[in-house]
Amino acid sequence: MAGNGPQVEPDMLRPARESRRRRVTTWIAIIAVLVAVGIAGAVLSGIGQWAERDVLDPESAGPTGTRALAEILREHGVDVIVARDRAAAEAALSGGAATLAVTDAPYLSDEAFTAVTDAATDVVIVDPRSRTLRLLLPGTSAHGVGPGSIVEPDCDLPAAVRAGSLIPGAIYEPGEGIVACYPTGGGFGLLATDSGRVVAVDGRGLFTNENLADQGNAALAVNLLGAHSTLVWYMPGIGDSDLAAGDPTLGELTPPWVSPVIVILLVAGIAAAIWRGRRFGPLVAERLPVTVRAAETTEGRARLYAHARDSVHAADQLRIGTLGRLGRLLGLGPTASAEEIADAAAGRAQHDRGAVRGILIDDIPHTDADLVALDRRLRALEDAVHAAVRPERNTR
Repeated sequence: MAGNGPQVEPDMLRPARESRRRRVTTWIAIIAVLVAVGIAGAVLSGIGQWAERDVLDPESAGPTGTRALAEILREHGVDVIVARDRAAAEAALSGGAATLAVTDAPYLSDEAFTAVTDAATDVVIVDPRSRTLRLLLPGTSAHGVGPGSIVEPDCDLPAAVRAGSLIPGAIYEPGEGIVACYPTGGGFGLLATDSGRVVAVDGRGLFTNENLADQGNAALAVNLLGAHSTLVWYMPGIGDSDLAAGDPTLGELTPPWVSPVIVILLVAGIAAAIWRGRRFGPLVAERLPVTVRAAETTEGRARLYAHARDSVHAADQLRIGTLGRLGRLLGLGPTASAEEIADAAAGRAQHDRGAVRGILIDDIPHTDADLVALDRRLRALEDAVHAAVRPERNTR
């Protein structure tokens, strides 16, 4: 009975199911690619944020961080407060006597930067730049980098005298009334105001984790930053900026819907590329509705040449066919030139080499009569070579 036998899937349903499977697989692949791109973007974003916090960051254990210095200060009883925005820094400084360690703050205006530094009892600029030197140490300027030699303080600043010798990194040129220590290379490795309230020193070359153990670097850092029981280490960011906006950006000029549309178009383009970029199957032979005989094709092409009166082109086609047959007959390779075939044919048929070259290469027909004569000469030459190469066929 038909109902008791095994059920066989109809052949007509298999292509539809296979097509459905391919579509599902394609969408799964697209979703997987998008998830992978999102994860990679998140990882790269996190790496970028860590790299930004690495230089002179008291919470960074990398070579250019200052976590070792922060731990040493805490062991000496100093409360190290890391402030990553201006409000937190001002709140920490309002609690009493405190030292402010600050890097360059290009996102802050002059007024905002001096407002933060004025709230501190002492200020140590650990990454001096031209603007911070101009604001807090008037008349001073950057002077390049020291030659890398060990130098003595050669000044009366107590923190430098107790620290002793070291190798300065960046050096500076002092202004009038500025205390200068560690003279080297035409500049000084440390500058301070007369009262010692503001100090500028290259923390990148002295206070980082990789350089803190050299010479008197650690002693100088503790003397400068541990003068009070509280140290506020301010790491200004772009979120603190109070600068007036300049020219509008391209994103501000475009409507808010432009960015989402661009993202959607990119996703659609990637999906279309994956969908249409799949590998097609093998070529399928297709029966032509009409079979055109080779003789009809040749006759039609000959009529076109005759109608265009292009005897030279027609002669070239005749010669190409004759050269190919002669090359195979003489056993020459497919890379043999027309001159080589002509010389070999002349030698085998014992004809004049110049005459054979004229037939196969040089002679140019100008009229239809010349073309017919050339065709006869080509046939005669081919018959002569046949007779010379295979004489047995002519004796039968």
